[in-house]
Amino acid sequence: MSYHVISQVHWFPRHISELDLIANRTLDAGTDLEADHPGFHDVEYRKRRAKLAELALNHRVHHDIPQTKYTKEEVETWGLVWDTMEDLWEKYACKEYKKSMNLMKKHCNYHRDAIPQLSSISSFLQLQTNFRLRPVAGLISSRDFLNGLAFRTFFCTQYIRHPSMPLYTPEPDICHELLGHVPMFADRDFCDFSQEIGLASLGASEEDILKLARCYWYSVEFGLCQEDGKNKAYGAGLLSSFGELEYSCKERDESEKYEVGENGMPNHPEIKPWDPAVAAMQDFPITTYQPTYFLAESLQDAKLKMRKFCEDLPRPFFALYNAQTETVHIDRPVRRAVGVPSYENENV
Repeated sequence: MSYHVISQVHWFPRHISELDLIANRTLDAGTDLEADHPGFHDVEYRKRRAKLAELALNHRVHHDIPQTKYTKEEVETWGLVWDTMEDLWEKYACKEYKKSMNLMKKHCNYHRDAIPQLSSISSFLQLQTNFRLRPVAGLISSRDFLNGLAFRTFFCTQYIRHPSMPLYTPEPDICHELLGHVPMFADRDFCDFSQEIGLASLGASEEDILKLARCYWYSVEFGLCQEDGKNKAYGAGLLSSFGELEYSCKERDESEKYEVGENGMPNHPEIKPWDPAVAAMQDFPITTYQPTYFLAESLQDAKLKMRKFCEDLPRPFFALYNAQTETVHIDRPVRRAVGVPSYENENV
């Protein structure tokens, strides 16, 4: 008699409703600020963060995202970031971003004088590319975040950076999310690319999660693509940072000597061809400009190479997302036994 051994794998969501079990597994509470955070000593700012975190913690899949009434000061911070970035987008953003930003202006109330609502953005994206936004209170693990992408869902913060430093944030905030990430989710190739990484993350080993997180970092966050012989940005970390967007994309004299300054940063970055296998093995800094960027021939090129990389990973199963049933189908039985989320995370 032969026995079929069922593999044990890291827990992963099978239906979109199970994202509720991981969305609240924040690495911080959305309010636990580090001592060097610009808002650490601001009591009112911390109270505001706590209120927005509570809204996210109470959200559930398929429920309407509550409208957020942003304060005058928050809108002013948003407007300052918008004004700083607008000319740089025109100069350095990829054509897909600029096309999508025009759609966001037309359909989602994108402009400098108001912070758009996640509810209207999510509804538009579902019609456009079948992507959606899901509020979260703060940072979540790479595994949980990538698992969401498998369901064409982007976990999105709602708080905004401290007004004392409007052009700096030590963590993803709504300026980074809505100005950097969200417009690209109106592009189908980019959405498919993001979902490829998400599907590969389901049930993956810790080693492969790290590889996928690095690929995500060097593409969705800090990716470049070629356009008419020039380097353009499609990564959100670049599209929401005035200094790094120019640092990564501006044209340089080929004869310019590579030098490292007193601050440890090179005078210009290293640009490598987009290769997920190489990116997967390369560490990255979080608090400084990236010393290295990866350049794809196009978004289509980035997607196809990422798909090939994911297919070659030693995955415990292959997953396919059914958009009709919002369910992930896998090609063999497995037991979701490692890292099972607590149902306490779902406050029904």
